Amino acid sequence: MTRIFLVDDHEIVRRGVAALLEREHDVEVVGEAGDTRHALSRIDATLPDVAVLDMRLPDGDGIALCREIRSRHPEIRCLILTAYDDNEAAMSAVLAGASGYVVKTINGSQLVENVRAVGAGRSLVHAAVTRRVATQAAADHDDPRFGSLSLRERQVLTLIAGGLTNRQIGEKLELAEKTVKNYVSGLLRKLGFERRTQAVVYQLEHRAQPPAERMPRH
Repeated sequence: MTRIFLVDDHEIVRRGVAALLEREHDVEVVGEAGDTRHALSRIDATLPDVAVLDMRLPDGDGIALCREIRSRHPEIRCLILTAYDDNEAAMSAVLAGASGYVVKTINGSQLVENVRAVGAGRSLVHAAVTRRVATQAAADHDDPRFGSLSLRERQVLTLIAGGLTNRQIGEKLELAEKTVKNYVSGLLRKLGFERRTQAVVYQLEHRAQPPAERMPRH
């Protein structure tokens, strides 16, 4: 039995997907949520096998939620639902640790099979996307924006790309979580970004690698 948790801010969509999955003898929907805050607490309580996450949520997005779920519970697999099949969404899903992403236009039987596949431990991320991530990670481009980052900001950027939350980054660097938030805000401003996912993709493309083994304490 594959245990599923659904996260979507549209109740009708959640009920429709739940009804679709509940028709299957080997799938059980163990919980639902309409936003990130309720999703995290309920997923902590139910510990599903697969979390199906909408990309856009009222208090965040599916990529950030996936990253946090995987941080708390590495055994839980995540499947991202997105309205658009674009490269940034694909790369962000890979970086967040998602087992795959599906476009909402797929039919019901395909969604069921995708959920089963993720529940069985298979990845739905196309090999071409994985190769592109690896290729861009190996690229080394000069960018004055990166040069404007301090060593600490580069370290924080690397850890963001590694899927760590602000709390985990603070623990690793021995910094207060509020201080980490300030570093994140600063590096986003210097890079000209508004979201963490943009910074993650940038980190891949520019292969910023600070000397993590000698991270200063302050």
